[in-house]
Amino acid sequence: MNMHSGKKLNRLQQELPEGLLADAAWMEAHGYSSALRSQYVRAGWLNSPARRVYRRSRTPLTWQQAIVSLQTVLELPLTVGGRTALEQQGYAHYLSTAMHEVHLYGPKRPPTWLASLPLDIAFRWHNSLRLFPDDVDAPSEPSPVMVGAGGLTLPIRYSSKERAVLELLDELPEHESFHQADALMEGMSDLSPRRLQTLLEACASVKVKRLFLFFADRHRHAWRSRLDMSCIDLGSGKRALVQGGKLDPRYNITVPSDLGAL
Repeated sequence: MNMHSGKKLNRLQQELPEGLLADAAWMEAHGYSSALRSQYVRAGWLNSPARRVYRRSRTPLTWQQAIVSLQTVLELPLTVGGRTALEQQGYAHYLSTAMHEVHLYGPKRPPTWLASLPLDIAFRWHNSLRLFPDDVDAPSEPSPVMVGAGGLTLPIRYSSKERAVLELLDELPEHESFHQADALMEGMSDLSPRRLQTLLEACASVKVKRLFLFFADRHRHAWRSRLDMSCIDLGSGKRALVQGGKLDPRYNITVPSDLGAL
């Protein structure tokens, strides 16, 4: 290896933290040609866990490292949200079944190579602008994760729990159950009414807003009385969410008949 290539390798060690991923486009933009990348892979300084994706580590890849790579190295506007954000913020016991998916929210799809990584977990992308057209910047909950053998930690960006629960309710009834959502909402006594107000005013889904308020009323959380309903658009007409369910007269949505009263 010549001196020029050696200097570039030293620079790569500074620019790409151990354990994280960079794709070919990032490598090209930072001056690492295809030939140079191939040389680094042959020498063992880089490995390639998927086509045109590179990493400075031979330890098993984790989904957290993949997400940190998207958010930090590639600087993509993707946030871990919905069920995954709630699971990682301490609500997993309300959401039964093992974790098989990571829910990502953002205005653009993640790169296609994400699905090719050697991980036993799937990534599901959701268009964040469909639920929040103005891309309301709800405060996120950063959580540090170790990304390499050297002890370096970098934060993963999660949806706040207030936004994450709205994202989860958007999955009803096709991908989430009413009863798990009910158990989850029962435990959410510490939500921020200020943050909820901002999110509910910005949310484009009438279904999500009505469901959230139905569960909030059902569990009589203290923050519920601090929401200004005059600023929240609940649309008009009925929403039939389950066949054979019962109609909630306040929010005009059908919910499962066996969702017992409190």
